[in-house]
Amino acid sequence: MDLLPKLPLADWIDYFVDWLKNADWFFSTVTGAIRILVDANEFILGLLPSWLFILVLTAVAFFVTKRKWGLATFVLFGLFLIDNLGFWNDMILTLSLVLTSAIISVIFGIPLGIWMAKSKAVESIFKPILDFMQTMPAFVYLIPAVVFFGIGMVPGVVASVIFAMPPTVRLTNLGIRQVSTELVEAADAFGSTSTQKLFKVQLPMAKTTIMAGVNQSIMLALSMVVIASMIGAMGLGTKVYYAVGRNDAGGGFEAGIAIVILAIILDRLTQSFNRQKGTIH
Repeated sequence: MDLLPKLPLADWIDYFVDWLKNADWFFSTVTGAIRILVDANEFILGLLPSWLFILVLTAVAFFVTKRKWGLATFVLFGLFLIDNLGFWNDMILTLSLVLTSAIISVIFGIPLGIWMAKSKAVESIFKPILDFMQTMPAFVYLIPAVVFFGIGMVPGVVASVIFAMPPTVRLTNLGIRQVSTELVEAADAFGSTSTQKLFKVQLPMAKTTIMAGVNQSIMLALSMVVIASMIGAMGLGTKVYYAVGRNDAGGGFEAGIAIVILAIILDRLTQSFNRQKGTIH
């Protein structure tokens, strides 16, 4: 193999990245839009004092689980513990990052999943790209994110979106493809247009699968919190990152527990919403 010259792949990538820097106006626009979304989420989440936020979310958990106390009790004591440990503001920042990433993933992921479900050619093009996005080590996404968007929350959101969007796309595509052909044929027989068929038959029938993808995207976005802290994305991940640097086992464990509590609450709440929607349907 030494007889073959080494491909200058790294040089090609560097050249491509330098070329992309010519589109500075585009990255500035994207940075501004993401910054507005992050600030809006942070502002809304920070409107309520911590005690009221905890009570409201506990009530939401109680009602979405059909008046069962299990999740509501966990939300109450879990958020109280986060507040008691002094991580409330960090949790709000983390939640802002996760929600922003999830919103962007849904805005772009669901239409892309629909497009893939409608066209085998599009599916064959995007499937390898989604495989690439999911298998590439998460740390690698930090490099282009910093090159094009600097440091802070915005590159953290960009890296989280790239890492978290594939499940939403895949499960939207899968959900629509799994809709019964008899139902689709019945819609065609009644003269439904493609738009009517999509919004009144396919999307409602695929809603449970699509929501499972959104749930997975939220969990993956949260898993990027600690990694994104390396490029200046503030929040609970920063506490873990600092604790690792200082060899502070106790501090790292406290911040880690806060992330676990937040992950469980987000996961159970989205699953409960999904089950409730499915029941109604």
